Amino acid sequence: MTTPASAPVRTAVVGYGAGGRLFHAPVVAGARGCELVAVVTGSPERAALARAEHGVEVVATLDDLPGLGVEAVAVSTPAATHTALTEQALRLGLATVCDKPFALDAAAARGTVALAAELGVVLSVYQNRRFDADLLTVRRLLAEGALGEVHRFESAFERWAPDDPPAAGAGLLRDFGSHLVDQALLLFGPVSAVAAQTRGPDGAEHDVRLQLHHAGGVRTEVSGAWKQAAPAPRFRVTGTAGTFVLDTPVEGQEAHLLAGRTPAGEGAGWGAEPPHRWGRLHVAGGPVVRVPSEDGRWPEFYERFAAAVRGTGPVPVDPADAVATATVLDAARRSAAEGRTVELG
Repeated sequence: MTTPASAPVRTAVVGYGAGGRLFHAPVVAGARGCELVAVVTGSPERAALARAEHGVEVVATLDDLPGLGVEAVAVSTPAATHTALTEQALRLGLATVCDKPFALDAAAARGTVALAAELGVVLSVYQNRRFDADLLTVRRLLAEGALGEVHRFESAFERWAPDDPPAAGAGLLRDFGSHLVDQALLLFGPVSAVAAQTRGPDGAEHDVRLQLHHAGGVRTEVSGAWKQAAPAPRFRVTGTAGTFVLDTPVEGQEAHLLAGRTPAGEGAGWGAEPPHRWGRLHVAGGPVVRVPSEDGRWPEFYERFAAAVRGTGPVPVDPADAVATATVLDAARRSAAEGRTVELG
């Protein structure tokens, strides 16, 4: 029997650590077109939390999901397990979202994308930061031509954290870098050259800085830091007509989820940024103007994913984009190790 296009996609979250519990389960539960029905975890404590917080079935392995009528999964486990679990889900015929980093290198990323194409199973990558209020605001300004021809893009994920970065993220270059590079590629297209500087060994970096030369001419500089007492502006975007600056380090959706607020609970107010967090547009010879922020829309990722599963729209993030991001990050690792700029074809 064919499933109606209007039926919610029965979805499971794989892993119920901080990522699965705080950043996937409540977003899936609050997204139109999705129904959170199961969690995969081998931890009794996390299983109890999942049942208490969402009233879902809890199983120990991916193999148990088809018997529950699960159609799709969100993989939110340590980075080193992403490739194996994503490919296992695809082989089970489950439409799959893999959290970032999609893979530890571009070769693994290409292999998973090829497998999904071979099997004809829907695959996407959880680049939820494409739906951040701040990035959506930058995209609006670019579409309006408010900055003229952009020639420099600066972007930072910098914070002060008392502990070391979690090993599960595979280091800041792959973790924060996956978001930073994905956003730069989304805005300004392919990269022809990469230079990078990192602190800490490969896979355990706590400070990273990348300079990207886009084929279209834009120069991007992105940075990620785990112990930065004075974080850089989230964005500074400079063009021939002006510069947009956003000082707020991170937009509000992450903080809301960490505080226990959810899209389902907030309704239409989810993702709204208060005026004191808005950015500024600087135009030569003119006044500095506060720019109202777009609302953040993380649930839209899963709404689009559900549409793709039902065959009524494209995936929210093409997995080929994750291969492009991994290729840039591979080049950044070589650049940092060898102290040189790496050219890309």
